[in-house]
Amino acid sequence: NDVLQAAATKFGWGKTKTAQRHGFGVACGFEKNGYIATCAEIAIEPTNEKSRANLRIVRIVEAFDCGAVVNPLQLKSQIEGAIVQAIGGALFESIQFQNGKILNPRFASYRVPRFADVPPIEVVLVDRKDIPSAGAGETPIVGLAPAVANAVFNAIGVRLTELPLAPNGIKLPQSSQA
Repeated sequence: NDVLQAAATKFGWGKTKTAQRHGFGVACGFEKNGYIATCAEIAIEPTNEKSRANLRIVRIVEAFDCGAVVNPLQLKSQIEGAIVQAIGGALFESIQFQNGKILNPRFASYRVPRFADVPPIEVVLVDRKDIPSAGAGETPIVGLAPAVANAVFNAIGVRLTELPLAPNGIKLPQSSQA
């Protein structure tokens, strides 16, 4: 509950959308005795193809409770790195197979996050001096994909249920085309 409140407050949950086809999403998670809440703002941007659009993450706010915070700057860096890693898995990272062979075995053909994919990231540390420190490695990853998927639903009413969420853009519903 503390992480959800902290993330929602920092994000400004309940504010008006900044533009048409923008959406807000939130997700919470628990891993290795750490709790996270992730808020995401996304934009659905037109392409040359009328029935498809690109998904861009506009902003991410993540609150994290991993017990007592020993080194806040290092922890913040760890969380930011995990979020960048999560962007790849959420949006486009995928190993492609055909007839038992990997089709994209090199980074030249395997899409990872680029600088342009990384939005402003805000981290809120929930420092719990009353409990021992927990691991901070993987926990910050788990909230990004569901928060982005919820934001897409908020923006255009489409539920994305498979990862990666939008490796080739998003197929727009008939009512969203134009």
